[in-house]
Amino acid sequence: MAKRKAAQSAADVEIDMQEVQASSQPIWEKNPNLLLYIVGGILLVLAAWWGYKTLVVEPQQKEAEAAMWQAQLQFDRDSFQMALENPGGGYDGFLSIIDKYGSTKAGNLAKYYAGVCYLNMEDFDKATQYMEDFSPEGSLLPVMKYGVLGDCYAEKGDMGKALKFYSKAADEDGNAILSAHYLKKAGLLQEFQGDKAGAKASYERLKKEFANSGSADWRDIDKYISRVSQ
Repeated sequence: MAKRKAAQSAADVEIDMQEVQASSQPIWEKNPNLLLYIVGGILLVLAAWWGYKTLVVEPQQKEAEAAMWQAQLQFDRDSFQMALENPGGGYDGFLSIIDKYGSTKAGNLAKYYAGVCYLNMEDFDKATQYMEDFSPEGSLLPVMKYGVLGDCYAEKGDMGKALKFYSKAADEDGNAILSAHYLKKAGLLQEFQGDKAGAKASYERLKKEFANSGSADWRDIDKYISRVSQ
């Protein structure tokens, strides 16, 4: 049997090579219409996406932005219940904006506002819910999201999660002042839990990485380091 295998004819080898070469040809060379179908399908998807974005998403975004300004005004006034439900003038509150325009950027931002409103109203479960649903973009909003979640979990007594989110806020590069603020909160929480070594590490990192004479969190950090070093 081995001899017969070794004695494979040149014709057999030639046939095998032809099969290999044929199988290595691009599929559209053997099926020229297939490439047209693929390109046509891609163009159809792109056209559908463009139409949805132009005819649905962009108009909804403009509507949401126009609807939200009155709720933002009440938010700035610390009228959190009104900002959520009835900011006046026939305008929608943040909750209605989320329901109507939740898929838009403005609707997404309304989730952040709603989370902060509920935090200030001491409804920490709803604050957590809306803040976790919020999808931050850019460099600043992630810091703000994680910091607020840290506050929510601290108020709920879940210090482990609070510390986790304060640390995540501190690790973001969006804003040095905010990062330093939440790093200090992380240190205070560690100190509260009796973890003086962890607190000292957080305070020393703040002093080293976020030096800013204009920030009270940085100017006062030596006394916190001293306190946990005793």
